[in-house]
Amino acid sequence: MANIHTLDPSASPLDYYGWELRRQREAACLKQGQLGDIIFCTGSLIGQIETTKKVPTRDFSERVDAALCTGGMFSRLIGLVLRSQLPAWFQPYADMEAKAAFISTYQSQVVYGLLQTEEYARAVLATGMPDDLENQVAARMERQRILKREHPPLAWAILDEAVLHRPIGGRDVMRRQLLHLLEFADHRWMRIQVLPFAAGEHASLAGSFTTMRFESDPDIVYTEDVISGHMTASPDTVREAALRYAHLQATALPVEESAALITRVMEECYGDRPRLEKRAVA
Repeated sequence: MANIHTLDPSASPLDYYGWELRRQREAACLKQGQLGDIIFCTGSLIGQIETTKKVPTRDFSERVDAALCTGGMFSRLIGLVLRSQLPAWFQPYADMEAKAAFISTYQSQVVYGLLQTEEYARAVLATGMPDDLENQVAARMERQRILKREHPPLAWAILDEAVLHRPIGGRDVMRRQLLHLLEFADHRWMRIQVLPFAAGEHASLAGSFTTMRFESDPDIVYTEDVISGHMTASPDTVREAALRYAHLQATALPVEESAALITRVMEECYGDRPRLEKRAVA
């Protein structure tokens, strides 16, 4: 097992987290097992996190902050740690996504990442056969926290109707994913439209894309291929993407009719007609 004193705290967010956890624990005169008893985990887990053998969770971080009276330091640090677990090619996009004031996305194959349930995300990410699946799932769930900020980005997602019918993860996982989408029906900052099969040919038959707008930085267009992602601030590309998105919005069902279609798919495919109370979601 690696010695914690050999860790370079500047090497990565995970290294810094482990180094700082060891420092804070020793400052409190606690052994690993003693801290584990306080926060309801094993001393072995504490040791694994201190030596970067295990990636901490947000829940773990919050309990450590409470136990060691660190003023929320680990709860703030965990966001950087989990983001560092994303694929290297995806991290620049995640960084820009977290800064965006307005996000608009068209998704032709799967539910948009910020709208995925944990079990749906796990099924999607597993198709890439990663060695660190659970870390990637945790990182994707961490990304969704931007929607819960005091001032989240305004986001608009257009989903191809095929997304609703593709049973990612199996029937139960897909049913719960569709129900989760309906929970955004009256969300204050997120709008969901469905591009129906009846639309036929449309402005983005070539595939999915996302545009991001910022308070002071240039707009960005993001696309993905099989193994990587691509961002560009080219004015010509940004204008072309904006034009295509406007056509998609005009062709897609209105927000209310989109929710009705999602409900109909749930009923027809899963025999489940949800009854959601209308409410204002922050």
